Order: sequence, then structure tokens, then C-alpha cells
Amino acid sequence: MKLSKVLAGLRQVAPEALAEPWDKVGLHVGSPQRQIKSALLCIDLTEAVVTEAVSRRCQLIVAYHPPIFHPLTSLTDGPGSSWKQRALVEAVRHNLAVYSPHTALDAVRGGMNDWLCAGLGKGTSVPIASKASPRDEYKVMTFVPPDHADKVRQAMDRGGAGWIGKYRQCSFNARGVGTFRPLQGAKPSIGKVGDLEWVEELRVEMICSGDRLASVLEELRKAHPYEEPAIDVFQLEAEPATKADRAAAVGAGRLLTLARPVLAETLADRVKDRLKLGVVKVTPRQSKKKVKTVAVCVGAGGSLFENTAADAYVTGEMQHHQALDLTQQGKAVILAGHTNTERPYLPAYREKIRKTEAAVVRWRLSRTDRAPLDWR
Repeated sequence: MKLSKVLAGLRQVAPEALAEPWDKVGLHVGSPQRQIKSALLCIDLTEAVVTEAVSRRCQLIVAYHPPIFHPLTSLTDGPGSSWKQRALVEAVRHNLAVYSPHTALDAVRGGMNDWLCAGLGKGTSVPIASKASPRDEYKVMTFVPPDHADKVRQAMDRGGAGWIGKYRQCSFNARGVGTFRPLQGAKPSIGKVGDLEWVEELRVEMICSGDRLASVLEELRKAHPYEEPAIDVFQLEAEPATKADRAAAVGAGRLLTLARPVLAETLADRVKDRLKLGVVKVTPRQSKKKVKTVAVCVGAGGSLFENTAADAYVTGEMQHHQALDLTQQGKAVILAGHTNTERPYLPAYREKIRKTEAAVVRWRLSRTDRAPLDWR
């Protein structure tokens, strides 16, 4: 099966539109035309996982955590290279495709958070949605006399604005009238010092990415005829998911209301049973506390919980001061380890994939993917 069809199945399980705006979900390595017969599921793309995928004759690795999250300055396997670079180089060398669902799999109904909640007791859950982050794109707006508009648009294009898909020099233009009064010492290109000027202008708008914003503004100012051009910059908000995606989504975390309250120590035991762990971190002073509402988030849920009121908080990890603040409020906190809350879901993820058109692919669970630290 072509990778493009396999990806369609993966996106059916966890639509990428449900991912957090800051996330880097999707295809990281590979061609959509690549033929896929066998795939490996893991949490982290390490060198050991890549070696395993090669030895087990897989053509695709689905790594929950995005292997390329921050921009790479180089992709080498020589002296000074990082383990992440070497893993990616090996994936490319062996023609392995790499895909990541990450927070889309957290948010979707039946995903990681719902799976964890199902092991904590009967009840009902509602979403804990993280605050949407603006996307890293900007609308740059300026006002220019019509006979200089072409020059300014071309300059903004050189800087990287107006690039949308396979199109360049995309802009919006609207006519209007601007006013200004040059003061003493000004050198206006239009009008005289001391006189109020009414000038026909075009409002020119173009969109650019955050990494091109500085060069766009530099080119704009060099091309603009005014000594002090008026420039507005607006950061764009993330686009909402489609209606179908919204129906499938429930947010980055869950607020579970248990049908019957339990002791915090009982809840901790249920977490251990669900995740097959021998130990978890708990707040000992709250072990006998009755728990009715539970805030749940796989991975690291500290920041997500900041505006969520609950009796107990279950996640993989959180910062010291986040845990301190909650415990000082008399809340129960249960920390199970970041990837410990994620990896046990992989068998359930595999079963969901097998119900899509990607079922013809042989789906394997990684044997070498494991938490970086043991608890003893």
C-alpha cells in the first residue's frame, strides 16, 4: 500500500487538525509514494528504534513524539552530530518513512487521554482544552501612494511575504485617503513642512511566516517612498478545525467526574494498574482524601491544569512549583512518568489503525522503545 493511503488511515484515527497549534504532527521523513508493507509503532524515534525497524523489515515508523520539533541546522552522522540527527540520517539511508500523530492522538475521542480515564473508574469526562496559540504567521499591512505600490509589493515579495502554497506576490489592496502634517526637520517625499496633506493611498496587505517577518519589514522600508511609512503587523490566530474534526475532538486533556468518589490512594492504585507500573509519585498527605473529580493529561499536564479545578491531578510529569502549588491547596497529585502514561496506549492505537484502510499493513510494536529512566 502506498504511504499516502496509510497516512489517510492514520489521520482517520487522529485527524491532524486536532493537534495543538505549536505541535509538529505529520509526515517527517519519506515520500507519500513509498510502498508500505510493515510499520513499527513507538513513542520516541531513537537510533535503537531505527535499527529495529530495519532488522524487522519495516518501511514506516510511527513515532508518537515528533522527531523533528525544533529546526535542524544540519543533518549529519559525523563527529559532533546528535543522536537525533543520526537516527534521522539512518531513517533516510534505509528509505524509512517517519510519521508523528502526537497531540492529535491526545485530543481525539478514544485517544490516549480517554484510554487512561477508562482505567480510573466509571464516570463522565469533559474536555480540558489548552489555550489556542497563535500560529507563526503574520499579516503585514502598509499604506503607499498607488504609483509606488508595485515597487513595495515586489520588495515585500523579496523579503518572503505573499507566499501561499504554489503562489507568490499574493496581496490585498484597497484604496483610501491618508493624512499627515510634516513637522520641522522632516523631509517629506510628498507635501511641504507645516502643511496638512491629503493623499490617495493603497492599503497593501501580505502574509508572511515568522522567520521571514524581519526581512519583509526591512525590504518594505527600503522600497517605501515615505520617510516614516505606516506599517501594521498582525499575528494570525490558528484556523479552527473542520466541523467533522470538532465533532471528533474533545481537547488536550480530560476532567473526569467519577460516579463514586474514591480515596486518593485508591486512585493511585488504579493508575498503576492501568499503566502496569510498580510505583508512581503521590502526595502522601492527601492519600486519604476523597476524590470525585480528576484532571487527566498524558505526558506533561502541568500548564494545562493551571485553570482547571479538580480534587486530583493525574499526569506523567509537571514542574516542581506546579506540583507544590497544587499540594499546598490540598489537592492530590499523581505523577506516573512522562512516557509511562503514553507507551501503554500503543496496543490500543494499533487496534484502531487495524480498523482503517491501513489494516493491510503489518503493524508491529517496538521492542527497543522504552522510557529513558527507571524508577527504583
